[in-house]
Amino acid sequence: MNLLKLLEKKLSQTTINTWFSEAEAIAFENNNLYIAVPNTFNKQMIESRYLSDLNECLLDMFSSDVHAVIYTTEEASAMTSGDIKTDDDNEFTFERFVVGPSNRFAHAAAMAVSEKPAYRYNPLYIYGDSGLGKTHLLRAIANVIRKNKPNAKIVYITGEDFTIELIAALRIGKMEEFRVKYRQADLLLIDDIQFIAGKKQTEEEFFYTFNELYNNHIQIVMTADRPPKEMYNLENRIRSRFEAGLLADIQVPDYETRMAIVKNKAELLGLDLPDSLSQYIATSIKANIRQIEGTVRKLMAKKNLLRQKIDIDLVNEAIKEVLHDDPEIMVTPTLIINEVAKFYGIEPDTIRSVSRKKETLIPRQVAMYIIREKTGLSLPEIGREFGKDHTTVMNAINKVETMMKKEPEFKTLIKDLSTNISSKG
Repeated sequence: MNLLKLLEKKLSQTTINTWFSEAEAIAFENNNLYIAVPNTFNKQMIESRYLSDLNECLLDMFSSDVHAVIYTTEEASAMTSGDIKTDDDNEFTFERFVVGPSNRFAHAAAMAVSEKPAYRYNPLYIYGDSGLGKTHLLRAIANVIRKNKPNAKIVYITGEDFTIELIAALRIGKMEEFRVKYRQADLLLIDDIQFIAGKKQTEEEFFYTFNELYNNHIQIVMTADRPPKEMYNLENRIRSRFEAGLLADIQVPDYETRMAIVKNKAELLGLDLPDSLSQYIATSIKANIRQIEGTVRKLMAKKNLLRQKIDIDLVNEAIKEVLHDDPEIMVTPTLIINEVAKFYGIEPDTIRSVSRKKETLIPRQVAMYIIREKTGLSLPEIGREFGKDHTTVMNAINKVETMMKKEPEFKTLIKDLSTNISSKG
């Protein structure tokens, strides 16, 4: 979930449109997020009225104290490249990345790229599910290159924000500045590149940016939630360029790696965590490193701020809070039905209706499948959302799974829809 979406839960849309519509994150260093806004008045208003809201949202995003620092665009432009060092956060280093069988190859590839950019592995494409350490490796690469070349122009962006920036540049007639920013970079890091798939103008612009950087021997590193061959909506010419580089996947960590992550995070925070409790955390949270680290941070905060004793009850409480804060956990059946209806261009009530027309039946089956995947509700509980029995739900889920196996495009549609729903949670 990005910062603006979190702010929308605290501030009115009018406030966001007035004071944050042209704000741009320009750097992240030492737990500070540097944000540029158009003018001094805009800066003063945010600092006097909304800075605490910003910092609260950043705490939600990072599960640690990250502070917003506001500059005017003019102030930001006047800085040299050494004044703000993008992604030079000491927490995201190779030394602090816990290596195990699930991520060893991706870690080795990222290290090789950081030591010799654009030497052999260009582009580097790292893929895997959310929360497994892809972004950590991106930032670790940036840290090493920044150390070796202090004046390097490092550009870090998400696929979604690349699209948003492009649209803004087109709207205000600043395409030249947009292209200069990306095509004169010394290192391009793009997180969640899958978000550009199917967006024709974004793909076109990225294609030419990619070619120029590649031909000039500039390192490009991308992350995604799937391999290029499963990005069916992506233009073939772009997919082929991704596949021509080095592909490295990250899998769910095994128990030993999860234990090492718990121990590593506790040691980093100075938290004395007994082995029995470390084992309990590593056993309870299996698929997401961010949730593991967030649990340890919660325990540290409760110990220091509330003077609570760290025992099994407190660990259970911390785990529940972290899972509750995770967008995947907060997704509800109503949210899923609403988003599926929006995707198919029908009303939510239509999905819940008794109609068996194809234009209603398939969205209903998709909604049932995603509810099962995202919420873990039982078949009868899902059935009650639609006024159906558990057999109907089971048949719907089986139908969607069969279609996903037979039709790769449909499988991608389900994955993209699920990702979008998670971001709304």
